Amino acid sequence: MTIILFVLIFGVVVISHEFGHFLLAKANGIHVVEFSVGMGPTIASFKKGDTIYSLKLLPIGGACMFEGEDGLKTENNESGEGSFLEANVWSRISCVLAGPIFNFLLAFIVALIMVNMVITDEDTAFRDVVITDVLEASPAEAAGLASGDRIISIDGDKTYLYEDIYLFTLTADGDAVTVVYERGGEKYETTLTPSYDAQSGRFLMGVTFGEPAEITFKDSVKYAFYEMRYSSRSVIKSLGMLIRGKVDREDVAGPVGIAAAVGETYESAKEYGWDTVIQQMLNFTLLLSVNLGILNLLPLPALDGGRLVFLLLELLRGKPVPADKEGMVHFIGLVFFMILMVFVLFNDIVNIFG
Repeated sequence: MTIILFVLIFGVVVISHEFGHFLLAKANGIHVVEFSVGMGPTIASFKKGDTIYSLKLLPIGGACMFEGEDGLKTENNESGEGSFLEANVWSRISCVLAGPIFNFLLAFIVALIMVNMVITDEDTAFRDVVITDVLEASPAEAAGLASGDRIISIDGDKTYLYEDIYLFTLTADGDAVTVVYERGGEKYETTLTPSYDAQSGRFLMGVTFGEPAEITFKDSVKYAFYEMRYSSRSVIKSLGMLIRGKVDREDVAGPVGIAAAVGETYESAKEYGWDTVIQQMLNFTLLLSVNLGILNLLPLPALDGGRLVFLLLELLRGKPVPADKEGMVHFIGLVFFMILMVFVLFNDIVNIFG
């Protein structure tokens, strides 16, 4: 079941990304040589029109390969008709951006489904950002916060859901923050320095949030956006912590680690019924889709963001970077990511069996 769920989740996320590239390529007259799901040796394929559709052995990626991209040409097409390189720069930019954009679109659709599933659940998971209790001798009490106050923002970051508060406690470093809150219809501002809680391993304000948010079907679109926003901020803040060296090896996971997490979540959720399992798997899909969208926008070789850098350089220079030079940069990036994948795989194995 773990393998089935992982392949389904990863497959949906990857296919949505590559389908974005595919759809915009077709719309701009760019020939798609191959549309593949997975990596490694091909285990099944068929050709429709001038495109090969293939399924690879390893369910950890995918590709939408364009004519002319990185020097790729198909047989019997010496003219390079439909070449990616011959398309105008804005067409190429739209093709490259479409992958991440489709990931965000998928994430929003998944979030919308999740929110509407929760609305029909009596034990709603949405907790409001209204304080229900302030602990004695806590930073919140010292800052003047009280029960009934609604937290509007923390250090400029808007708070819409309890998860936004939770994310703050996960990434806080003990520095003083500015808290904007609402009391009696009026907005106030205070400064608060969270204190470290050894039991949870986080910096806390000393408040609790327990009241469920009242959500109607009309509100579900807004709350779906909030859920997607929370997932996006989680990924961005996690990347920041990784760069600053504040993330332990145990906190980093690759495909094997994600599959293990899916399995553990399934085992713990199935006793509560299939609706809970579906909600948890949708949550995985949401987070992975946002993750893939954001990571692919990083300006690194072999990623969509790296290709966008070269396209933006073309706009500034008025002419493209030579294809062979750009292809070499992306090839080096691909080799780097393959090596990184080996290390991540080893780390996953150590985390699971170590």
